Amino acid sequence: MAQAHVLGLPRIGARCELKFAVEAFWRGDTDLATLQAAGRDIRAANRRAQREAGLDWITVGDFHWYDQVLSTLALVGALPERFGAAPAALTLADYFAAARGDARHGAMEMTKWFDTNYHYLVPEYSPRTRFGAGTQWLFEEVEEALNEARNVKPVLLGPLSLLFLGKEKGGLADRFSLLPELLAQYERVLARLKAQGVAWVQIDEPILALDLPAPWRDAFAPVYARLAPVAPALLLATYFGDVSEHVAMLAALPVAGVHVDGVRAPAQLETFAAQWPHDKVLSAGVVDGRNVWRCDLARARARLAPLAETLGERLWVASSCSLMHCPVDLANEVRLDREVRTWLAFARQKLDEVALLRRSLDAAEFAGAEVCAAFAADAAAQAARRTSPRIHNEVVQKRLAALTEADTHRASPYAVRAHAQRAWLKLPLLPTTTIGSFPQTPEIRAARAEFKRCAMSHLDYLETMRAQIRLAIEKQEAYGLDVLVHGEAERNDMVEYFGDLLWGFAITEHGWVQSYGSRCVKPPVIYGDVYLPEPMTVTWSAYAQQLTDKPVKGMLSGPVTMLQWSFVRDDQPRELTALQIALALREEVAALEAAGVRVIQIDEPALREGLPLRECDRAAYLEWAVRAFRVCASGVADDTQIHTHMCYSEFHDILPSIAALDADVISIETARSDMELLGAFEAFEYPNEIGPGVYDIHSPRVPTQAQMEQLIEAALARIPAQRLWINPDCGLKTRDWAQVDGALANMVAAARAVRSRLAAAQARAA
Repeated sequence: MAQAHVLGLPRIGARCELKFAVEAFWRGDTDLATLQAAGRDIRAANRRAQREAGLDWITVGDFHWYDQVLSTLALVGALPERFGAAPAALTLADYFAAARGDARHGAMEMTKWFDTNYHYLVPEYSPRTRFGAGTQWLFEEVEEALNEARNVKPVLLGPLSLLFLGKEKGGLADRFSLLPELLAQYERVLARLKAQGVAWVQIDEPILALDLPAPWRDAFAPVYARLAPVAPALLLATYFGDVSEHVAMLAALPVAGVHVDGVRAPAQLETFAAQWPHDKVLSAGVVDGRNVWRCDLARARARLAPLAETLGERLWVASSCSLMHCPVDLANEVRLDREVRTWLAFARQKLDEVALLRRSLDAAEFAGAEVCAAFAADAAAQAARRTSPRIHNEVVQKRLAALTEADTHRASPYAVRAHAQRAWLKLPLLPTTTIGSFPQTPEIRAARAEFKRCAMSHLDYLETMRAQIRLAIEKQEAYGLDVLVHGEAERNDMVEYFGDLLWGFAITEHGWVQSYGSRCVKPPVIYGDVYLPEPMTVTWSAYAQQLTDKPVKGMLSGPVTMLQWSFVRDDQPRELTALQIALALREEVAALEAAGVRVIQIDEPALREGLPLRECDRAAYLEWAVRAFRVCASGVADDTQIHTHMCYSEFHDILPSIAALDADVISIETARSDMELLGAFEAFEYPNEIGPGVYDIHSPRVPTQAQMEQLIEAALARIPAQRLWINPDCGLKTRDWAQVDGALANMVAAARAVRSRLAAAQARAA
């Protein structure tokens, strides 16, 4: 009979328990024992959920205090040597220092995990990198699970993916040269797991879904030939795309089984089954690990049935990828719209779906009352969603039909617009600004919570938020910033806030997912056509502009980011949903301009994130993504300045598309990478204005004026001063005011010092 498992579970806890425990530990409010107890509770709850669902294998090792890549580096003794931590004696404080930075060193670089909204910490490989015995955390967690049952399946990031996802530093020519030493540590880890009594290990190699260079592809055979003899049975897991081009290679590997993603690439299931050896397991991921729609059980079973007939007990039924990308439990959503709720499944419900599909492959079970009733209930929910009148909006459909090519272009080219904007902005050289948000203090969060539960009147809430806006404007003027923001006190999240005000979105109460570290977000659910019933931001931005003579930016999240950071409807192409969002935002941009807000930032940090993993699919995506941005940004006058912001992604390969957005100013993350990204912008000859971040806001460190001056000078070596802006890497909502006050004062001082040197140099030249 087929078996059931998942590739991993959310590690944050049903009510974000990990976030609160870790942050309390960072603040010094709790001790290590309290933090460790919180971790044990979450792990125990995840094991219990898998047992109660009836899964055959209990996945462990998917719990991480901050990030799975960082944890794997800690396991094999390869945290960056600059932090000076002894691998075998690594503490949680050392681990967190690498993730967040400390008084001596900046944090590790962070970027997106493939095409998800999760951020991983990028390994740093240098000539001084050494691998060795690291933390015991994985083995301790496995022992916890083995004390309850023997059907334990640890999960481990594979060695080739760990190397591939890193960067060379310090003059290292090729990180591939580190592979032999790394493999020695994987042998040690796998042998230790085998000695503990583990029968199966899931070893993730997601890089197989990429356009993998030949040397990396060819390394799989010798790598796994070395690991297999000392390891338990290995289930090599791939996900996020089609890996059928590797079927022959994967079939020949000395592993006991392979997992493939049957949601992203359903056709590959048949390809693998037809060529699969008689002595290997094939794990079919048919329950979507990246979206919240309930599985169409009849359709999934139809895909599995022929596989079951061919493979028999060698078929494992699974989630497509780890469920860490889904919220934890739909049962917690007591306020969610009842109709929409019936269309959804969170991680806990997806466990039940996986187990139910496995049971349905047994003829007797499929005919049984319990399975029949579950399939009937699902069929009814699927039909109700398809036919619901709430899905389609005739007004939106008409607006889409009326859209023309002229709606995707500004009236004049950048050079003309820049002249018009400089005429009224009258900004100094190296103008300073921020990305938008300021600290979300306990007072702000408390006021928003009181208003939400009707414990605060609308008028009192309005005045509370206005007081926060006044504070933000006063502070920015005191810092000496040139272009201000209203601070976004009223916003809980840069996507959820807008989703709550647009038709076609549903907002959950506890639908949290991890973005990075302790940062959790609550993606909205896009279930129908998107429509703007009334302006969303004009009141706040216009009020802020009344408080100062300096320009205030209106702040919006862009259409691609709102798409990528939501759970998106799967009944129409994603590009159509993006265009609907763009039309709604176009109206918002026009309303801001009409209210006198003439600097408008449309953030698109997720543009690169949405890029398909395979080169052959990218041109089509970039075409509609750029078009969506231009639709929302192109309806304004020449002298209205459009900004955009992008962060924590690799942009080198999409610079032509970034330029095609035709934003007047782009701000990007560069502080953690020491302005490395600017080399690509320089080589490309990026035509418009650019603000490379000089302050890493994801670390509590307050950089000095001298450190920021050094970064500004590095930027000036690549970008002309006339087109250079000075700003932090990202929004400041996760920082406290003491950190912000120090950092922004230093940033403005650094900009002024460099500005003075430029003026002096110009005077000497004259």
